[in-house]
Amino acid sequence: MRPLADQLRGLIALEGPITVERYMDLCLRHYYATRDPFGAAGDFTTAPEISQTFGELIGLWMLEVWHAMGRPGPCRIVELGPGRGTLMADLLRATRLLPDFRAAASVHLVETSPALRERQREALAQAGLPVTWHDRLDHVPPGPLLLVANEFFDALPVRQFVATGRGWCERLVGLDGDRLVFGLRGEPEAGLPSPVRLGDVLERPAMTLGVTGDLARRLTENGGAALIIDYGYWGPAFGDTLQALKNHAFIDPLAEPGEADLTTHVDFHQLAQAARASAARVHGPSTQADFLLALGIEARTTSLKERATPAQAADLDRALARLTERGPRGMGDLFKVLALTHNDLEAVPGLPASSPLPANPGSHVHRSP
Repeated sequence: MRPLADQLRGLIALEGPITVERYMDLCLRHYYATRDPFGAAGDFTTAPEISQTFGELIGLWMLEVWHAMGRPGPCRIVELGPGRGTLMADLLRATRLLPDFRAAASVHLVETSPALRERQREALAQAGLPVTWHDRLDHVPPGPLLLVANEFFDALPVRQFVATGRGWCERLVGLDGDRLVFGLRGEPEAGLPSPVRLGDVLERPAMTLGVTGDLARRLTENGGAALIIDYGYWGPAFGDTLQALKNHAFIDPLAEPGEADLTTHVDFHQLAQAARASAARVHGPSTQADFLLALGIEARTTSLKERATPAQAADLDRALARLTERGPRGMGDLFKVLALTHNDLEAVPGLPASSPLPANPGSHVHRSP
């Protein structure tokens, strides 16, 4: 098979420049289908790989929500983009002493990558619960669900528009000789408000909002709760947040198509709007630091340290700091947490009733590799 870069050059030479959304989609399909990108030997590290406490606390969160729902059975435990299966394994371990919950639960992983499905199968071999894989959320059987999506929405493609004197013109990927380059569509996009500042970038996450709407309708019709954790902001805001990560370092998003992780920052305000439009209740958002601290991550870390060697205790302290560190380079503030539920659930652990975080127009925040 030809390298993806050659395939893209051929496609653009034949059809003309493609949208950023299509470029991201083609690159990410190839990227996740051909490798395990997680951990020190990969391109980036996610919170479940940093500390077991992350998944354990989400497991306890699900238990409390399940009780608040009236302990329904069967109940679908769902993860979107489950990586290596680490989060789900830790989550299920936290529920092992509650036989009523485990008797009611079945595990459903929404994953399209064959390579990652195999890693998940290995991680969950001893889970003690039936596990089923699906290509899409709507393939998960009907019934109440408890869902987690950690660093899932950031990897969904977006359209980008740049403010020009003509209006908002869509950003495209074309060719300069054999080199992939960014350009703009000649005609402005209809239906967008007039830009205020030339050069501003507007990101439109149509795929993200479609998934959110589908998820919210599922919750409204079947009951349950979804926990969304990702790096992002509370909009509206302008800025080019497209970035590529390889070997834990940022690279040009056009430099190695299909060989680096491509992401954008999630606008949690748009997620909340899409969920409310489908009649779901929204809880939060909160920062990851506030959410984990409210769930008791410090107490859990202290408990683990009591049975740890000095070296292991130091690792636990470093993991706690990394997950909750505030400031521009920490995960604690950059990552946000939002929950969507059926309207009967008036409260969920660790999150306030929905109240907007301050908007940060024009901000450019970066993922910590």
